[in-house]
Amino acid sequence: MSSLQQLLTAAAQPLPPIASADFAAQFDRFGDYQVVLLGDGSHGTSEFYAARAEITKRLIEQHGFTMVAVEADWPDAEAIDRYVRHRPGPKAHIGGKAGRFEPFKRFPTWMWRNREMQELAEWMREYNARQPAEKRAGFYGLDLYSMGASIRAVIDYLDRVDPEAGKLARRRYGCLEPWVEDPASYGLASLRGMENCETRVLHMLQDLLAKRMEYPRHDAHDGEEFHSGEQNAHVVRDAEQYYKAMYYSSASSWTLRDTHMFETLRRIFQHKPAGSKAVVWAHNSHCGDARATSMGTRRNEVNIGQLCREGFGRDNVAIIGCGTHTGTVAAAHEWDEDMQVMSVNPSRSDSWEILAHNTGIPRFLLDLRKDRLDPTLRSALAAEKNRLERFIGVIYRPDSERVSHYSQAFLHNQFDAYVWFDRTEAVKPLEVIQPATPLGAGETYPFGL
Repeated sequence: MSSLQQLLTAAAQPLPPIASADFAAQFDRFGDYQVVLLGDGSHGTSEFYAARAEITKRLIEQHGFTMVAVEADWPDAEAIDRYVRHRPGPKAHIGGKAGRFEPFKRFPTWMWRNREMQELAEWMREYNARQPAEKRAGFYGLDLYSMGASIRAVIDYLDRVDPEAGKLARRRYGCLEPWVEDPASYGLASLRGMENCETRVLHMLQDLLAKRMEYPRHDAHDGEEFHSGEQNAHVVRDAEQYYKAMYYSSASSWTLRDTHMFETLRRIFQHKPAGSKAVVWAHNSHCGDARATSMGTRRNEVNIGQLCREGFGRDNVAIIGCGTHTGTVAAAHEWDEDMQVMSVNPSRSDSWEILAHNTGIPRFLLDLRKDRLDPTLRSALAAEKNRLERFIGVIYRPDSERVSHYSQAFLHNQFDAYVWFDRTEAVKPLEVIQPATPLGAGETYPFGL
């Protein structure tokens, strides 16, 4: 056994089963942070979702966290937020009866429409029912793929508070209407000089922000509806930029997307009372500090984990990643294909995952914070300059796994803690048939993360 393996095995803290009351208590050490990012090594692993749900419940109930912000679109997440916070407007269960807007229906449906998320939403609704409105935990979407839904949401909001502005929004956003069913094609049309809606979209956002003092007077719910309208206008503005950037550089489109997610989180904080705390759910590739991976060192990309450390201060942010050795995963072989339960290849001999597997511990927590990590182990981790980490998104290609799903990473700088499940199972989807959705090209890099 190598010295690194011995040191890592000694540092790994065994965890009880996720269902145990003692599991989430092991994460009380992160309760004082302003932001806790919970990453997953795949978008289709049950243990990753269940563990994050239990940790999130603990942070809400015992440590006063009031924001759950996830790698999902704002309009979809807001339908869940209305349900869990008992807000007026169209609500929805994940997998239950839906209101006027049914959330999480575009590819990949199983990423959020699954049993694990449904159970968390029901828990949040029941918990919030016992809390005063100002202490209820909300559910928010950070992503920018909802251009069409966000356009409709802005227009609907303005129709209620300022009908003339609603008419203006229809005219301005009309530039994008031909592309909302296939927004990636807008980027191609813009590249060819056929269309450019940037100015009209930007003016719409500026006009809305100029009314930030006036419009909330129409809102009997502490500015919630204006905040949502503002956020949807930001989504439209950033999505317009994103779909153009897709055709110039995958690195710039990735950075634009993660910058949007960070700025969305920042705006949610601005809407909340001072001292509020947030839990963020996203893939390891988004949560783990990009500067500690080939994303940052080779491709000059940033991600929400890096931006949170820079924007909120490293001492205020905890990043926790999840990994596995083998088992099954819910994923698709190609974009827009139906979900399948696939076998996960055992981890490679040059990966961080094989070191975790070789501890022989089925579940453990590795605390990587500088003041908690043995200096000898930290030096040994830093010496692993070519060690790989596996990233499985909603696409899984086991036959080309090295190229498709592994990337260089320095685990101790990427995360503040690492949660390990040696053998895992596929997430429990509410449906496996995938409705056709035209969006795709920009989200497949690197393979649906």
